[in-house]
Amino acid sequence: MNSYTTDSQLMHFDGLLNARELGGMPLVNGGEFKLGVAIRADSPSDLTPSQAKAIKDHGVNLVIDLRSEAEVMHWGNAFIDFDGVCFRNVPLFLGDPDSDDDPTMNLLKTKKLGDFYILVLEELSARVCEVLRLILSNDGITMYHCAHGKDRTGLISAILYLIAGASRENIIKNYKVSYEYMRPILDPLIERREECLKHTLRSDAENMEILLNHIDEKYNGSIENYLLQSGMSQDEIDALRKKIS
Repeated sequence: MNSYTTDSQLMHFDGLLNARELGGMPLVNGGEFKLGVAIRADSPSDLTPSQAKAIKDHGVNLVIDLRSEAEVMHWGNAFIDFDGVCFRNVPLFLGDPDSDDDPTMNLLKTKKLGDFYILVLEELSARVCEVLRLILSNDGITMYHCAHGKDRTGLISAILYLIAGASRENIIKNYKVSYEYMRPILDPLIERREECLKHTLRSDAENMEILLNHIDEKYNGSIENYLLQSGMSQDEIDALRKKIS
């Protein structure tokens, strides 16, 4: 029986709805993903200084913003120039998802989010590796996020869980619950979004299945093969696996 519950990983930080500790995820070898290494989250752009301080006081000393430069410029980030926290922007989206004529958003009018994840995986592999190296080299807790903590954040989370050795079932479960946590924000947005793009505000299980199927087919089911082909060394992969599992 699978006893893994996503609620057990929720971080109840004021101002965030989808902040979750990666630790506690059961691994197929019987272990667990280590606590105190990484937190996935939705955007901290609207956090007050006291809310940001509570996250810092928890042990977060590195925040990686996966949003595009346009998103960061428009929405800001509470951790830019925040004392005691290193801020890094590593965009996993090249355009502006808030723009009506963004090429990626136009693509998603006919494609699945899972197809977008594959696009990021293949075309921005150097940046994916940069995020992993930042997590590896950080001696505190890393919090990484995008806008709603489900797509770009979900991709990085899936990769980390694959490296550690989590099951496919639990990776999908961890991914798809983002919509449930973010519904207070996402449901009003879905009502206003054109029909062909409503799916982009959910986290349907099929999207993660598309990504995992791609890794199965192209990389023989091995995230290690992908990372090696993307420029990470075996030593780096081994060190990261040791750090998280």
